[in-house]
Amino acid sequence: DFAGGVECVNELEDSGRVKRSLVRRPVAIAVTVAVALVISACVPLAFLGQGERGADSPSSLPAEPGDSVASFAAQEPDWQSCLDGMQCADVYAPLDWTDPAGERITLHLVKQPATGGDPIGTLFVNPGGPGASGADYVAENIDSAVQSDVARAYDVIGWDPRGVGQSAPVSCLDAAAMDEYLFGLDDTGEVGSDEWIAAARAESKEFGAACAESSGALLEHVDTGSTVQDLDMLRGIVGDAKLNYLGYSYGTYIGARYADAYPEKVGRLVLDGAMDPSASLSEVVREQTRGFELALRAYVTDCIERNNCPFTGDVDQSMAAIGTLLDRIEVTPLQGSDGRMLTSSTMLTAIITPLYSQSNWGYLDQLFETAAEGDADVALSLADFYYDRSNGEYLSNSTEAFAAINCLDYPNADDVEQMRAEAAELAEIAPTIGRFQGFGDLSCSGWPYPGVDERVAVSAEGADPILVVGTTGDPATPYRWAVSLAKQLDNASLLTYKGEGHTAYGENDCVNAAVDGYLLDGVVPKNGTTCT
Repeated sequence: DFAGGVECVNELEDSGRVKRSLVRRPVAIAVTVAVALVISACVPLAFLGQGERGADSPSSLPAEPGDSVASFAAQEPDWQSCLDGMQCADVYAPLDWTDPAGERITLHLVKQPATGGDPIGTLFVNPGGPGASGADYVAENIDSAVQSDVARAYDVIGWDPRGVGQSAPVSCLDAAAMDEYLFGLDDTGEVGSDEWIAAARAESKEFGAACAESSGALLEHVDTGSTVQDLDMLRGIVGDAKLNYLGYSYGTYIGARYADAYPEKVGRLVLDGAMDPSASLSEVVREQTRGFELALRAYVTDCIERNNCPFTGDVDQSMAAIGTLLDRIEVTPLQGSDGRMLTSSTMLTAIITPLYSQSNWGYLDQLFETAAEGDADVALSLADFYYDRSNGEYLSNSTEAFAAINCLDYPNADDVEQMRAEAAELAEIAPTIGRFQGFGDLSCSGWPYPGVDERVAVSAEGADPILVVGTTGDPATPYRWAVSLAKQLDNASLLTYKGEGHTAYGENDCVNAAVDGYLLDGVVPKNGTTCT
């Protein structure tokens, strides 16, 4: 049951970086990301938009490189002052790394020069995604991206991976069409039925065709393997013999793939909120569904012990009330004040969004009370934050880039009977949200280009020590993935944070000290070190 009372929340902090859902229909949650947003006062959730990005990032291109791979790493960026003392630049990269003499794209970078004035090297930072802007992340959130001692010692660079932000962005739909794609009503029959699956395939094909029409040849070359080659080019451009790197969430996948491809060029790599490179899409969906169910249960456990909690009864009764609310919205969507309809899929997105950080759980109080009263606006505002949408416009291409990169990064699969079996398993392991999470493979079933990557274990044999950080209560990148990645890597140390939320660096003093000691002095925490 729902009880009255809403607790004012002062901050919405995306310390777990940004979040993107795999498809509009009630399927996969998918791996996520990062752009920090801090609100200093208790304001209506309708004002959660971050504002226009990238407009104050002037840069110019260097001389165009020659036709060899080496010539791209020899570029000299024309750094321009921008963004409150930071520096911005664009550089060239081959569209297709197998054809460096062919078409070129550009990559956008933002650098915070070492505040101590004498850098020991460059630290590249990626906030995750796929689809998050690393340039915006460093430009807008340098104080949370790295600790102050690290900022004093390193030039810190965030870049937009290919297909993202200001780096040859993928484009698919205008704002109105994206609203229909993400928020439109689904009246094609029961989820999992032949009719519903046919409609999902058709929608996936239509979306992919729109991306291909708007993005052209780029759409075939935004896979993580190409981004790894871009990153090695950037390492060469800044003149570092080895890569120093801080990756969050999906950014850990970039880092792990880099280490596996270039073990001799591994410097100090921190992989926080680790993905398991060997996990299939169905395994990712299963573990994330389990993780968000457990995170929701942790929120409810905390909520019922507080004043003004919107639930009455024990934890099981409260979880059942959430399930009943989702079922009710599934049958009868709610209309928001802007005319959009709140479906069960969008409601689930709204629930997931605050679960990335325990500091945001108070927003769930507001969400559940208002939705139970038939008010859709809080839920739609949380979904807007998730999709980087404000006042009817999308502030970035992160949702489109997310789809484009994922559809290349996983082998395409479309086995209906297997998907139905997996959907039944999800409903069993996550009784509250699992029944809304099946059929994730349909999201790429109509994509114009086949997946180019196999999900296999990495080893990075011969690399310098790599630091893997895992949080025991992380819903988006479950702790077992950090354990798995640390075991796969030939030379890795696992640092465990016993806590809630997605990623740990910047959230815990013990973790901060361990990571800073590694980045600054090369001191590797003993494998199995635990912070609380």
